[in-house]
Amino acid sequence: MALGQYHKADSVLHRMDPRFKMLIAVVYMLVIFIARDAVSLTLVLAFLAGAIALSGIPLRMLITSLRPVIVFVVFTFIVNLVFIRSGDVLMTVGPLTLTTGGLSTASFMTIRLLALFVSTALLGFTTSPVDLADGMEGLLSPFERFGVPAHELSMMMSIALRFIPILVIEKERIVRAQTARGADFESGNLIARGRALIPVLTPLFMSAFRHAEDLATAMESRCYHGKEGRTRVKILTPGTADWTAAAALGLLTAALIALRYVA
Repeated sequence: MALGQYHKADSVLHRMDPRFKMLIAVVYMLVIFIARDAVSLTLVLAFLAGAIALSGIPLRMLITSLRPVIVFVVFTFIVNLVFIRSGDVLMTVGPLTLTTGGLSTASFMTIRLLALFVSTALLGFTTSPVDLADGMEGLLSPFERFGVPAHELSMMMSIALRFIPILVIEKERIVRAQTARGADFESGNLIARGRALIPVLTPLFMSAFRHAEDLATAMESRCYHGKEGRTRVKILTPGTADWTAAAALGLLTAALIALRYVA
């Protein structure tokens, strides 16, 4: 799971302001779905490829991070391929008719989803949970005058991101322990394997509650009272790379809009 799995490195993306990275990631996710032809999709993928090259993240790590969503991506491809029947007929298999429109739509949707998941993984790999929390607080701080608890929300997100890898490791430990005692999580159909995981949930929830209680005790013992009286060790200041990335995304967005609505 890429979420919360920070990969420490000294790259351009790692040094960027987390506020800019989060905004650029969100806008890029929206821009992905503007691409409707081969040229615009190529521009979207070129922007992503440039970000990957500047991130210093091994390509194998990014590919591995896609493993949890492969089933969803394949399912989306099959649904679009089967149910969209525009264009010329490619082949007919029983009641199913495969058309050029269905193949084109399925391919475009699959590439968009993969780009979406890779961009999300790239944000997680290049931004530590602390930086993500600082970036979120910085983005939400203008809304504090309307009663939005920016600091508390960012702290909750930071804790949630930190708990994800902890709970994944805890789940694997419980599964190994129960497998050693004779539990079987591999055989049977999907429903049977799902039922076999039910005994894992109780100790996993107990472990999560124990970690949460220990964290609450630690925060109380350190006199944590929210944002009141707190100062920052690191002041977020945008640099040249941040403005350059924002300008590049702006040019990409303008080009995609021109290709879709003007050309």
